[in-house]
Formats: sequence, structure tokens, C-alpha cells
Amino acid sequence: MEKIIDEKKQGESLILEQKKGNQRKLFIESYGCQMNFSDSEIVASILNEQGYNTTQNLEEADLVLVNTCSIRDKAEQTVRKRLEKYNAVKQERNPNMKVGVLGCMAERLKAKFLEEEKIVDLVVGPDAYKDLPNLLAEVDEGRDAINVILSKDETYGDISPVRLNSNGVTAFVSITRGCDNMCTFCVVPFTRGRERSRDPQSIIEEVNDLWNKGYKEVTLLGQNVDSFLWYGGGLKKDFDKASDMQKATAVNFAMLLEMCAKAQPKMRFRFSTSNPQDMTLDVIETMAKYNNICKYIHLPVQSGSNRILKEMNRQHTREEYFELIDNIRRIIPDCAISQDMISGFPTETEADHQDTLSLMEYVKYDFGFMFAYSERPGTLAERKLEDDIPLDIKKRRLNEIIALQQKHGLMRTQEHVGKIEEVLVEKASKRSDAHWAGRNSQNTMVVFPKGNYKVGDFVNVKITDCTSATLIGEAVGYSDNY
Repeated sequence: MEKIIDEKKQGESLILEQKKGNQRKLFIESYGCQMNFSDSEIVASILNEQGYNTTQNLEEADLVLVNTCSIRDKAEQTVRKRLEKYNAVKQERNPNMKVGVLGCMAERLKAKFLEEEKIVDLVVGPDAYKDLPNLLAEVDEGRDAINVILSKDETYGDISPVRLNSNGVTAFVSITRGCDNMCTFCVVPFTRGRERSRDPQSIIEEVNDLWNKGYKEVTLLGQNVDSFLWYGGGLKKDFDKASDMQKATAVNFAMLLEMCAKAQPKMRFRFSTSNPQDMTLDVIETMAKYNNICKYIHLPVQSGSNRILKEMNRQHTREEYFELIDNIRRIIPDCAISQDMISGFPTETEADHQDTLSLMEYVKYDFGFMFAYSERPGTLAERKLEDDIPLDIKKRRLNEIIALQQKHGLMRTQEHVGKIEEVLVEKASKRSDAHWAGRNSQNTMVVFPKGNYKVGDFVNVKITDCTSATLIGEAVGYSDNY
């Protein structure tokens, strides 16, 4: 499962610097994972060259695009409500407006959107964004347009994304696309295709360009970053067919991390998302070796029960996960770890649920992303397993998981109190205009008085207090590391 961005950030309309001479207006919203937000930057870049500037005013838009998520039913319902709003504006105030759907829902519901419900003008899958100019030409001529073909090699590595609604400090850099893992609950392999990695040189060039533009932190993105493997192009599954020279010069994720850390030693690096079955010791050791690689790993587990993990087709056991956690704690003692957890997966018993709670007690995660199971059409679980756990039981188990996570989250934030920690200033605090907010290496938000500091500064902050999710402190000076 992909890591879902906080719902307060979902549906954000995105704006970029206006290109002189562009006459048409693009309104674009993104929902779901970080990859969707990164993809929206690619789409905006492509359309910027086709005469579109972005706008935050829906009513003046010539083209409205929603970049969609299919990971949970709630995300799909949110998108449908937005499409209703778009079409209401189109009918009442702007009949020439064109509406399109991008992303995972586009891939999954292409016929329904265009032919049955007739609520959009174009449907574009995650691998077809370069075809947008042709598709828009079709729409301009009065025809519906669709391209949802899954690619075996598209990574958009040759497109320089425009940074949308950016704070000018942090940015996403996509390194892989697709997923080969076939977890039974997940639609990603069907909507984003097979795993393929991006040329490392193009990644380093994008990182260098971001540094030159003043960015201080990059998150390397992929459905499964630990599967990164560049051997000259092609799908990961075909690596065995590569030549001896290709294999000898192949770049894996640990090597890419080191390349990034060395290319820009004053820039911080994060990555998301990891898969327990693919995270190797060399990745953990590389994190420990470089101070500018943040000490934080998002490590989805989904369940603490071996039986349920097998039903989910997760390629790791509870015991193997514990071994990985032990290695992380041994090599990087101050590393923060977060989780994805699903409650109420088909056939889950109370004993299985207790296994999940006991796994959480063992790890004591810093924070997590927790959901009740929702059946996704087209997945193996939908086809082979009955969604047999009543909703009230799903919710009760989910609430127990959330309560335990809040307990552990508070315990973890309390461990920071009294320490001096480096914080990258990202924005003004939501609670007070007199305070800055930024994250420490462990990805925990830190709030402190502004003083004379500014966005983009690395500041040493003494932590004086905390909540279960936020650290509160006082600045003691600029960081020496940067």
C-alpha cells in the first residue's frame, strides 16, 4: 500500500509561476499518495509548454484535472464529489471548461467515466501524461479522449517537473514507477504497472538542479524504493536477462542513496516507501554512514499476524520483520520508524488482531497510517476473499490500533525532550504566526519561536515539551552541519 498524505493536504489545488504568453488556464487537484502530487508536477510541466498556466480559481479554468487515488474507497468517493462540483461549475458558469481524470482511478474506471456516466472529457492513466497534447487536441475537436496504456519503460526522467505550490525548501524526486509485489489488497500493480527504475544520472541532475534553485531537502519517491535497480533500462523482473556488463554496473537503492548524499552533502535526503521484504542491510548502513540522510524509515507492515500476512501475499513474516527492526535499531539507534496498518482484513480473527497489537508493542512506532480494510475492485482479495468482517468490528479494532499508536507516539516524542536537534525551517506554524515549523531528521514536526530565522534555515532547537505528534522548543543557533 502506498503511503497516503495527510487528508488535510489532500485535494490541494496547485499553482506555479506563470509563463509569459500562455493564454489558457489549468486547475489541477491531487489526491492520495506523494507519487500523485509528484505526477501533477510532471503534468503541469507538460501543459505549461502547451500554453497553460495554472490557476487557483476553478471558475476561470479552461481545463480542470483531478489526479486520483484508488487505494481506498473513501478516496474514490471524495474524487466523485469533486467531479460533481466541477461539472456544476461547467454547466452554470463556464460551458467551455473541459474536465479530465488522471491517475489510478483513470486507469481503473476509464469506461465508466467516459461512456457510462459521461462526467469527464478525457481520461489519462499514470503512464500516458506525455500524450496529453494529443488527447487535448481530440477534446478540442469535440471527441472524448482516453489513454490508459501501462508502459514498460516510462519514468518521466526526461521531464523537469515544475514545483507546484512549493515552499521552495522541500521537493519530491521520483525514482521508480510501478510495483511487482501483488499484495492482494492493493490496486497499484493494476493501475501503475510493473516496476521500472529511472536512470540514476537523471536523478542526480534533478537533485543538483533543485540545490541550485535553493531547495534544502529531497524525498526520493517510489511505490517501493528499495526495489530500485538500474541496469540500463527495462523492467526489474527482466534483470536476469541483462548482460554481464549491465549486471556488473547496475545501481541498486543503497548505491543511489550514497550517490545523492555525496552529490549534495549539504542537502537532506528522505525516501518513501519501503517494503520490508526488499530493505537490505546495505541501505541501513548507508543511512548510518551519511549525516544528510535522514534517520527515518516508513516501513509498512499491514498486519502482525503471519496468517493474515500470507493472505495479503506479503513476502515477509512477523519474525522477519522483527529481525529487520532489530537491525535498524542496532545500526541506527535514533532512527524513527512509522507504519501502515490495516484492520479487519478478510478472515481476520481476534487472535490475528492481538498479534497486530503485540507487534506494535514490540516496535513502538513513532507514528503511523492506519485504516479499516475496504475492498478494492480488481484486486486479488476482492476476487478470492469474502469481505467478512463486520464494519463495527473493523472500526473497534482500528480504534484500538490508533489508541496504541497514540500511546507509543507520545512515548517517542517524549524521548526528544531535553535534546538539541537540527530542524529545517519549512513554514510558519499553523498554531501561531510567531513560530516556525519544520522537521527534524526523524520526520517529527518541531515548532519554535521565529526569532531572526527564515524558511530554509537549518536551526538547532532545544526540545522543551511535546505532544504525541509535535515537538516544542527554543532555537539555540544555526546548525554547524550545514
